[in-house]
Amino acid sequence: MGTHLQASAQDNEHIFRSQHQAVPVPDNMTLPDFVLQDAELYAEKVAFVEAVTGKEYTYGEVVRDVRRFAKALRSIGLRKGRVVVVVLPNVAEYAIVALGIMAAGGVFSGANPAGHASEIKKQVEAADAKLVVTNGAMYEKVKSLELPVIVMGEEHVAGAINWGELLEAADRANTDTISEDVHQNDLCALPFSSGTTGISKGVMLTHRNLVANLCSTLFSVGPEMVGQITILGLMPFFHIYGITGICCATLRNKGKVVVIGRYELRTFLNALITHEITFAPIVPPIILALVKNPIVEEFDLSRLKLRAVMTAAAPWHLSSSLPLRRSSLVSKSKSCITLTHGDPTKGHATAKKNSVGFILPNMELKFIDPETGISLPKNTPGEICVRSQCVMQGYYKNEEETARTIDNNGWLHTGDIGYIDDDGDVFVVDRIKELIKYKGFQVAPAELEAILLSHPSVEDTAVVSLPDEEAGEIPAACVVLNPEAKETEEEIVKYVASNVAQYKRVRVVHFVETIPKSPSGKIMRRLLREKMLEKMKNNTKSGAILP
Repeated sequence: MGTHLQASAQDNEHIFRSQHQAVPVPDNMTLPDFVLQDAELYAEKVAFVEAVTGKEYTYGEVVRDVRRFAKALRSIGLRKGRVVVVVLPNVAEYAIVALGIMAAGGVFSGANPAGHASEIKKQVEAADAKLVVTNGAMYEKVKSLELPVIVMGEEHVAGAINWGELLEAADRANTDTISEDVHQNDLCALPFSSGTTGISKGVMLTHRNLVANLCSTLFSVGPEMVGQITILGLMPFFHIYGITGICCATLRNKGKVVVIGRYELRTFLNALITHEITFAPIVPPIILALVKNPIVEEFDLSRLKLRAVMTAAAPWHLSSSLPLRRSSLVSKSKSCITLTHGDPTKGHATAKKNSVGFILPNMELKFIDPETGISLPKNTPGEICVRSQCVMQGYYKNEEETARTIDNNGWLHTGDIGYIDDDGDVFVVDRIKELIKYKGFQVAPAELEAILLSHPSVEDTAVVSLPDEEAGEIPAACVVLNPEAKETEEEIVKYVASNVAQYKRVRVVHFVETIPKSPSGKIMRRLLREKMLEKMKNNTKSGAILP
């Protein structure tokens, strides 16, 4: 089966669809109802377990507490469409909190628990939130927000509502509390973009957006896999992939999520082995650690039961990950996973190395010239545009950005540059905003990062653009070397120069201790660029510059 290419007679557009049949999406089913469907058949099976503490929730307990929390929220006055901001690390109760909010008709908005109090305040204000859920350790960050705060855990915090007592009170409460019907087209989630390239924006998602996305992403999961998957719950649950792609997808298929609140390599490896994790969604920096960190040698990896590793949100350079043979990669954009790698046992093609996968059922893709907006044929790089039932409703209270991102025909413009080949495999080249214009030539930072990471002494790297009077912009690299490395910055410059065309050469190299990244693994290029410019402005001696 080749990629289905439709050439519309009306405007001769090149539109690409999945090789696989469309999948049905149930009508008027909320996300909590969809993912907990048939949960009573698995009432005794563990749904969530914390890797470090051992705390666990069975499917029966998840269903019970989602209902209790939804009832509790209504009893304290939460109304349909109101936003609840959740400031929690990954904990066993996280999905219960999120689904309880949605079941009550509220809108779940996860905030980064590592964020500064001022950043959390900005999100709370931007979302017009009416309530905050947190724990004792995080309470200091939210106590000045002048909103009701629910605190998880045994701890009693003065001025806050205790989670356990709230649920018990709801059990005793009159069942006639105000109940408003929740519909599939109601908003259920308001995640905020990471703001790595600009101001953070609230992404409006409905129950149908997320139900439709799960139907597409789980299309290849057969009955024989239901109840059989154990997934790693390390990627942050406040991130839309964490709550839907990990928690909700696993609940739908009655698997188990092994929850890790904070990444530490030994904890991570121990969890993979002792909990017999079969599927591990992780960010690229962890893959680098698996390949390059000597701590890995302390563990007997022959005991691993891993069937697949998935990475999203940031480029994964395959030159770094050759030891990871059984791997799977998914690309994600604005509320919906659009592409996947196949399961050969289902007769699905396996996408090529370096590809981000093929188009999922119910999705449409096109690739447009960023300058003219004209759609492009196969094998021609352009901005990736997506159209499906999963695409967000828009940015919250930001019609201008919404109009810039979703056009009148429902196409979401991702800002990624990529192309589709003759077999229907999709390749992402880079972000439009991150392409470096050197003397009119376009240079992709991801390509240079892959070359830098192929150097045995390089542990991590990020390439950004710096302004230049003659060239317009030049590629500049921040590089983290391993402790045994002896190379100079000049030698790293020469290494890249020996592997690329003249216009693609890295012109500036600075050695750094770490590359700043968002919780989802995205390189914070704006911050790096500012630091490099400041360093050069102060005319410090460090760094190598190629003329």
